[in-house]
Amino acid sequence: MKAPIIEIFSSFQGEGLLIGERQIFVRFAGCNLNCNYCDTNDSKSEKSGTLMTPEEVSSEIKKLMTPDCKTISFTGGEPSLYPEFISEVSKDFKLKIMLETNGTLPENIDSIEKLDIVSLDIKLPEHFDGDFDSSIFLNEIKSLNLLIKKSINVYCKVVILPSTKIKSFKGVVEKLSESISNKSNLKIIIQPSSPLGEWKDINFKLFEFSEVVGQYFDVSTIPQIHKILDIE
Repeated sequence: MKAPIIEIFSSFQGEGLLIGERQIFVRFAGCNLNCNYCDTNDSKSEKSGTLMTPEEVSSEIKKLMTPDCKTISFTGGEPSLYPEFISEVSKDFKLKIMLETNGTLPENIDSIEKLDIVSLDIKLPEHFDGDFDSSIFLNEIKSLNLLIKKSINVYCKVVILPSTKIKSFKGVVEKLSESISNKSNLKIIIQPSSPLGEWKDINFKLFEFSEVVGQYFDVSTIPQIHKILDIE
């Protein structure tokens, strides 16, 4: 068994609920989507990665382990393209396992044997050039519901762009609220796209977005801190 790997590195988590925590990141190559805001374009094609076995990846992870690191984050690209590989690597470690995913492959996510925390991106129509495929949102909902049912710690991240409209954003949040089986513990992270210098009146817009989500979910607004710190 082999999977295309872009890089394996240690850094601080720059997004979401575990922001600022030291993690070891395993970045897979290959993605089933083509988001226009992607900040890891080199990971979109599986051809850009180096084929590695689970044993080789585990060996590299062990070289990077430090006392302050408690989590392995599988990211991409789209890591859920490789569920068996993730399961195999995870067996070698007692560290928490985190999946950073677009949530569009629910069956794959469900088959990963060990998951402690999942950061699931909710995609908006503005995230794509051309027509928005409605199956993307439906599969994200399916993934969220199965993770909640399995009592896996999951939160949603929604990247907003300067072009994101409040009306369309509200529609997505309302549908999300209607479709989640148990939303009491689901938190939404609003993430303004980087660089922040591209925004005008960002403070005013962020308050509006937060108020929309706050009608239905617990919400926080967190930019990409690793961009601010200028680290990977």
